[in-house]
Amino acid sequence: MILAILQARMGSTRLPGKILKPILGEPMLFRQIERLRRCRSFEALVVATSTEASDDALAAECRARGVNIVRGSVNDVLDRFITAMGDFKPSAVVRLTGDCPLADPDVIDAVFAFFKHGGYDYASNVAPPTYPDGLDVEIMTAACLLRAHAEAVLPSEREHVTPYIRNHPELFKIGNYAGPVDLSGLRWTVDEPADFAFVSEVYQALYPQKPDFCLADILALLKARPELSSINSIFERNEGLKKSLRNEAAVAPGPKR
Repeated sequence: MILAILQARMGSTRLPGKILKPILGEPMLFRQIERLRRCRSFEALVVATSTEASDDALAAECRARGVNIVRGSVNDVLDRFITAMGDFKPSAVVRLTGDCPLADPDVIDAVFAFFKHGGYDYASNVAPPTYPDGLDVEIMTAACLLRAHAEAVLPSEREHVTPYIRNHPELFKIGNYAGPVDLSGLRWTVDEPADFAFVSEVYQALYPQKPDFCLADILALLKARPELSSINSIFERNEGLKKSLRNEAAVAPGPKR
């Protein structure tokens, strides 16, 4: 079976509690899950959060809504994924993050079809990206994820789950799914207050008339209202991973003399 693991935490230095901030009266995370339930590529979804007390409210909300919830390490997210696989025993895992309330089911299904037909160990649409930041999808075999868990040692590899896989193409068959047009300069994820303001505007404009709005609908909205893109355009893509890599470089031992 195919399992989607949606990693999510309440802790955020830039926008604390963002995943439960309401969009049109519903917590952001559950707006995303509403969209993900339209995917055809996986049979089950589980939210993977931490055992920190700050995530108790998230766990309670998931249980109240009948959403599968697993709790694990706060920093070793790779280990948290292995815990989340648990009794599901999936053949493959779809990795998603809980700060992407504009996630597109059609994009996820397209990346999965690419993964399946190509016989890949790991496939994504992020290396290099051609979709907006916030429509990221990563899919890997369970065996691939288990090997990464056994062999990855760098903090960035443990925290961000898949860098070890992408950094070892000699060990894994890796594929990248590219969109027809490069939209990687668009920012549709939520890390900053301005990101949340942008996403809220999109929902307010599209959801009441079309709850299942898609990538094309958002692009049409931005064409009609180009000022929306300027709300959060100053922020850098993948800042969390880049910060982890900078921290590792700062403490790495210098060359031996």
